[in-house]
Amino acid sequence: MSNSNHKYTNALINESSPYLLQHAHNPVDWHPWNEATLEKAKKEDKLLIISIGYAACHWCHVMEHESFEDSLVAQIMNDNFICIKVDREERPDVDDVYMTACQLASGRACGWPLNAFALPNGKPVWAGTYFPKDQWKKILNQFKTLKEENLPKLEESARKITQGIQNIESFEIATDEKSYALDDLNGFQQKIVSTIDFEHGGKKGAPKFPMPNNYEFLLQHYYMTGDKTSLEAVTITLDKMAYGGIYDQLGGGFARYSTDRFWIVPHFEKMLYDNSQLVSLYSHAYQITKKPLYKKVIEETITFVQRELMNNEFGFYSSLDADSEGEEGKFYVWTSEEIDSIIGNKDEAELIKKYFSIEKNGNWEETNILLVDEQVSAKDFDKSNEEFNQIIQTNKAKLMAARSNRVRPGLDDKILTSWNGLMLKGLIDAYRALGNKEYLDLALKNANFLLNNSFQEGGRLNRNYKDGKSSINAFLDDYATVSEAFIALYEVTFDLKWLEKAKELSEYTMDHFYNGEKNMFFYTSDIDPALIARKMELTDNVIPASNSIMARNLFKLGTLMYDTEMVKVSKQMINNMNSQIFDNEYPSYYSNWCQLIATMVKPPYEVAILGNEAVEKSNKMQRSYLPNSFFLGGATEEGLELLTDKLQEDRTMIYVCQNKVCKLPVEDADRALTLID
Repeated sequence: MSNSNHKYTNALINESSPYLLQHAHNPVDWHPWNEATLEKAKKEDKLLIISIGYAACHWCHVMEHESFEDSLVAQIMNDNFICIKVDREERPDVDDVYMTACQLASGRACGWPLNAFALPNGKPVWAGTYFPKDQWKKILNQFKTLKEENLPKLEESARKITQGIQNIESFEIATDEKSYALDDLNGFQQKIVSTIDFEHGGKKGAPKFPMPNNYEFLLQHYYMTGDKTSLEAVTITLDKMAYGGIYDQLGGGFARYSTDRFWIVPHFEKMLYDNSQLVSLYSHAYQITKKPLYKKVIEETITFVQRELMNNEFGFYSSLDADSEGEEGKFYVWTSEEIDSIIGNKDEAELIKKYFSIEKNGNWEETNILLVDEQVSAKDFDKSNEEFNQIIQTNKAKLMAARSNRVRPGLDDKILTSWNGLMLKGLIDAYRALGNKEYLDLALKNANFLLNNSFQEGGRLNRNYKDGKSSINAFLDDYATVSEAFIALYEVTFDLKWLEKAKELSEYTMDHFYNGEKNMFFYTSDIDPALIARKMELTDNVIPASNSIMARNLFKLGTLMYDTEMVKVSKQMINNMNSQIFDNEYPSYYSNWCQLIATMVKPPYEVAILGNEAVEKSNKMQRSYLPNSFFLGGATEEGLELLTDKLQEDRTMIYVCQNKVCKLPVEDADRALTLID
């Protein structure tokens, strides 16, 4: 549709972000975040409104409809402020600054939409989240009056908040060598386990977020200690999620979180970053348990990503909206009558309704979210297991076909480098667990997509890609997740190209992100325009901290490539975090850091495999869960010092080593597994 068909068009029309484009025809005179916009604010001496959200955000849509599409509200904003819209997924650096401002100003957790007021120089004076229209108008008028009548008060507020933002990530630089023991990890594990709901899975209470990294740590702890409590915490969570409403029982894939403590009612948006990490987590759990349920979830989730979040170049889109036709979840829910009509056969419809917990009056807001009743079985309907499963599969396909005719949720079709790195790693982990070569083929296609579209000259990355354009310089998480995935891709292919690319990325981050004084990495590159604070991402969240991923990468890369400086930097980083990790009452913020500590407590095995069957034998071994084993090898000794003098003519030998000291080589993959204690 041409712009001439719209009453209003603002500067966002030239952006590529779907979230920004959603606001391009608001009466609010929105501008993108850039130097020109900030200069405009200084020139006109106006306060900034910095409104931050993302395309799949339900309450962002609500506030847009209530306030930003209202011409009277827009007039107040346009007359008195320079209004900036930010896609938090494209500019997490900007989001982090003003999210921290909101937390400092309110003293509590904040969310999206995030609405910050700032001086023309970008220093925040106050920030909040969603506001109904009348309240938003009052806030606008309050800041208009303050600017006119009490500017010093705003300037003092900006000074205090800016100082708080700049100081919030302070930590003590470790000057001594620290050692770690299993007792440290046991104490950390007990803290996490104490938060687990062992009846319904996940963290106690509501809402429930998947938080894959916590369960990755618990799997590693189980591997190291055999503590069944760690494994039980993971399996009860993965089981309940897979059976619950948070999982799309027809199409596969997970919603962002559950609003209740039973995993029943999701916040229906589907994010690439959740699904990619959950593919990895279910793959690792499958390697340990061999549960068919986990295999099913892995396969269905990857199918969902391919079907709904992949472009024709094998890049992965960001998300699907929670809403369709203006209603949250409308695409995914059913009435009992719809089920009867679509299935036709009365007996089969009854079975499906029982299996998916469908009630006549609905299990949520007079409609039904599909969730599996674990108690329903074949014998309840005098069926064999085979007949029972066939009826379920046949009718799932019918319901899926009917659902495909509905109005679809909105798609955020921008491609983010960091989230593609997570999905690439998920595909590799699924290949390791299930041995399905299609997953490796797809991983290689996505890796080459990143090489062709994200990589720039000299090891630099761009963060975003859409419609052939890539415009934003990458952040630390982009480098960290892609490096991690490329290391994993080397381990399953023994193609040295991927390891060399991971090293190139890591070296670029050392040159452009590393703070040599604090021995940590900034989130932003030194070639980016400065914000009011150059922050570091230190605490793990739904996605692990970019610093914790980098620390693990450097340890592994340094070990594989015999680079002692990389290992030294990694150890310094974990030492800097020591007191935060072990003295903190919120262990979930440090679970990825603790996976690195686990690798130091139980020194990794370097599994070197040399010969023509190296890849085949390596992948056979990697079907097992081996979090403390690093794999390297190939048909020749070239490229890595750890492979030197290990090739034997006409044989493929497996060397299981620790700290570069090797046990006697063996030819059989199963025998090699017994050498890994």
